[in-house]
Amino acid sequence: MAGRRCRGLGSSRSRHVGIACLSTPVPAQGCQEPGAVSSTRPDCAGTQRGAGGTIMSQAEGGEETFEYCDVAINSQEKVSDVYTQLEKLGEGKFGMVYRLQEKATGKIRAGKYFRTRTAKEKQAAWAEVELMNLLHHPCLVQCLAAFQGPAELVMVMEYVAGGELFERIVDDDFEHTEPSSTQYMRQILEGLQFMHGQAIVHLDLKPENIVCISPSSHRLKIIDFGLARKLAPGIPVKVLHGTPEFMAPEVVAFEPVDFSTDMWSIGVICYILLSGESPFQGDNDMETLSNITAAQWDFEEETFSDISQQAKDFISQLLQKDPRRRLSSAGALLHPWLQQPQPSSTKALSKERIKQFLTRRKWQKTGKALLALNRLTLLSQSQERKASEAQDEEGDGP
Repeated sequence: MAGRRCRGLGSSRSRHVGIACLSTPVPAQGCQEPGAVSSTRPDCAGTQRGAGGTIMSQAEGGEETFEYCDVAINSQEKVSDVYTQLEKLGEGKFGMVYRLQEKATGKIRAGKYFRTRTAKEKQAAWAEVELMNLLHHPCLVQCLAAFQGPAELVMVMEYVAGGELFERIVDDDFEHTEPSSTQYMRQILEGLQFMHGQAIVHLDLKPENIVCISPSSHRLKIIDFGLARKLAPGIPVKVLHGTPEFMAPEVVAFEPVDFSTDMWSIGVICYILLSGESPFQGDNDMETLSNITAAQWDFEEETFSDISQQAKDFISQLLQKDPRRRLSSAGALLHPWLQQPQPSSTKALSKERIKQFLTRRKWQKTGKALLALNRLTLLSQSQERKASEAQDEEGDGP
């Protein structure tokens, strides 16, 4: 396995698998490459330094510093030789996520445990490690080590305390305005621009995958690359997965995806960030997917009355049904809404609607949503067959 470049990133301790967007000391000024400073980290043991890799680091407010490393999968040691497994943080289709403590240093990490009993499972886990080796950016969560056992692979990841951005926003002591929203969007887009520059599309951008580095920080990172894909010229990629509320029309229609697919999701996230409302959410998953397919949405007067025209234009240029008409990540960063020093409106935005959004998200079932997507796909295919048969019958007429 190819390795990873060593550069410093911050990490702190709490209940969330997370990230550390290393930017300037001024909060939420976007993710910029940290300044070079020497650093070492035991996590890098058994890994390789990338070609021309410079040790990079930045410490702020007591945050831990460590290196980007070229992670090689370690099959000589067990993860338990190096880390103590603590409580479970979550689970997914791949397996479990646990909090880990490095024995040599006491540092806290997150361990993503993949089942690798079959060749297919092992290939998928190794592919994710390989993909993570391409994502060395301060606004993207980092993989620090990987261990292959007889029936599972463990990716050792950064671990931070800040939690999900939307969960932070609803805190009473957390400011939520249009200016602060532009700061968040810049950071998200900087991480995404780097990903797209590596020909990688995330394919599961949603509020749960945007995390703050600490309870007091406004700096963000994108997490969870389990559905990400590396695109190759001339090879179409179609997917039938993701979170329905944030899916682009081409995903619902099972058409080829590209970088613009992520940009649609960015538009949905920004819409919710500013209004607390979800632009395509229906009464059920099937209705949500139908709304996305039709690309029917608008700016409700009640929720967008205090939002600037530039912000609305930004969203409008992302929520385009035709992928070719959407802003790219680079284009979005150049949009006037993100370029201006300070948006005109500094009025506090509603937190109650975001609280309601979060409450709804907590009880939604992923399996139920994917079932709805499968039904919609089958319905679309059935309609196409009927249309084709009707054309054939017309062609056979006198």
